[in-house]
Amino acid sequence: MSLQIAFVFASLVVLAFGDRAPVYGAPPTYAPPAYAAPVPKYVAPVSYNEPVYPDEPPKYTFNYGVADDYSGANFGHSESRDGYNTQGSYTVNLPDGRIQTVTYYDNGDGLVAEVTYQGEAVYPEYAPAYKPAPAYKPAPAYEPAPAYSAPIIPAYA
Repeated sequence: MSLQIAFVFASLVVLAFGDRAPVYGAPPTYAPPAYAAPVPKYVAPVSYNEPVYPDEPPKYTFNYGVADDYSGANFGHSESRDGYNTQGSYTVNLPDGRIQTVTYYDNGDGLVAEVTYQGEAVYPEYAPAYKPAPAYKPAPAYEPAPAYSAPIIPAYA
């Protein structure tokens, strides 16, 4: 009987406190993080000024040269200009052994060039490598295949 009383008492305790939800307090409210709003900065409009070019005629002088004994490259170029008067020359070693020199000038009315060559053109003599026609061997003689014979299967007793 005491077991029954303990069961009834436990049931009453569960019924009395079982329907109550736990109290946690008010739910938190969501607020976005507080960031400082960017302050737009005033940017003055950029004024574009057309570049000013001097009204002077061009005037320059340049020259360069390359001499490489390993590869055989040998060339150069020089030019000078004063206003519309342009003068220059360049040299190139040609593959046939000659040196080509181009001298030019321009007074504003068109380019005038003079091409000269130094040396004699040398070409290697063409000598085709003779190859004899290939020698063909006759086809091997045809030998018929051996006749097929059925294997002999021993009889087991």
